[in-house]
Amino acid sequence: MVQTLSQAALTLDPLIAQYFEHFNQGNYAAVATLFSDEGCLVPPFEGAIVGPPAIATYLAQEAAGMQAIPKESRTQATEHGRQVTVKGRVKTPLFSVNVQWVFDITDTDQVKRAEIKLLASLQELLSFNRG
Repeated sequence: MVQTLSQAALTLDPLIAQYFEHFNQGNYAAVATLFSDEGCLVPPFEGAIVGPPAIATYLAQEAAGMQAIPKESRTQATEHGRQVTVKGRVKTPLFSVNVQWVFDITDTDQVKRAEIKLLASLQELLSFNRG
């Protein structure tokens, strides 16, 4: 079942709410359209994926079956837009892990950079490799 943002008492930046809604629907092409032409996605343990076409392709290959569940959000103004930090969980068919997303958003309301950080203990990360 897809958890919608309305089920939680969390208010997200509108652009970031679109990111999570599209992601949880598996609509990775729509996720990628939220990025600027030079925008990048920085997944855990990988280099930056740059540009909407590359981001859409990457997500289609690597994120299928994942659900992102935001739980906390903080927005702060920056010199050229805003930065939104979201903490939550990612569920996959095999495991669930705490995650932090850091979005740098331009003053034209596009994602310039989205970095995804795992907030798992070393023991949790090692347990993913077993099995």
